[in-house]
Amino acid sequence: MKTTESMRAGFWNRSHHLDRMTLRELWIAYFQYPAIIAYLAAAAGAIGVWAWRPATPVQTLAAMLVATLVYPLVWYCLHRWVLHSKWMWKSKLLAPTWKRIHYDHHQDPNHLEVLFGGLHTTLPTIAAATMPIGYAIGGIGGAAIAMATGLITTCVYEFFHCIQHLAYKPKNKWVASIKQRHMQHHFHNENGNYGITNYFWDRLFGTFYEKAGERPKSPTVFNLGYTQEVAERYPYVSDLSGGVATGHPRKRQNG
Repeated sequence: MKTTESMRAGFWNRSHHLDRMTLRELWIAYFQYPAIIAYLAAAAGAIGVWAWRPATPVQTLAAMLVATLVYPLVWYCLHRWVLHSKWMWKSKLLAPTWKRIHYDHHQDPNHLEVLFGGLHTTLPTIAAATMPIGYAIGGIGGAAIAMATGLITTCVYEFFHCIQHLAYKPKNKWVASIKQRHMQHHFHNENGNYGITNYFWDRLFGTFYEKAGERPKSPTVFNLGYTQEVAERYPYVSDLSGGVATGHPRKRQNG
């Protein structure tokens, strides 16, 4: 079952699974991952643009605050209505993107290489979500600092996302709580708990659930509704994946 692109050279020439890693190994892997390096480099560049064309202190703080506050809403909307959509797999053009950015992750939730989003999708999204607001607040400097805030926030989100899939029991109650919510999303019912570190919008839109018993077990929690029957009509994802996998990912790996 093909779940990702060919492995990169060096550290990334082999597969990494978070349920088999320690926290120390995650820290090492995290800061070597190309996407994280790219986010941090882009954030440094954006801060450089802000230093070149700075907004006022008030504008700068406002742009950073708004970018931080809008991020959870943008993530919620994208996660619920794009990543969990049933329209992307119908398009031969969009199916490869949907497979890469989310289907593979739900097929094998602990596979580190497909946990991170592809830069060709994440960077434009971060820019679109932050820069117009930042520009409206503080011109070029405001746009740049808002973009930097979005990039750094993405790094924070991605790290906590890794923690949520890591074979690690957090001592912090808040971290343990968000880990539990996310595990329910992946292993019980995917139609809820769309947040990563913030479940405010889930609560507001009625998609939050505290305990697994509050919702029935979803038969599509691992395939997101892309079943064999769907694949017969829309084969694009199946063709790229070598078929449609069924059952629990760990059982498939052990088999």
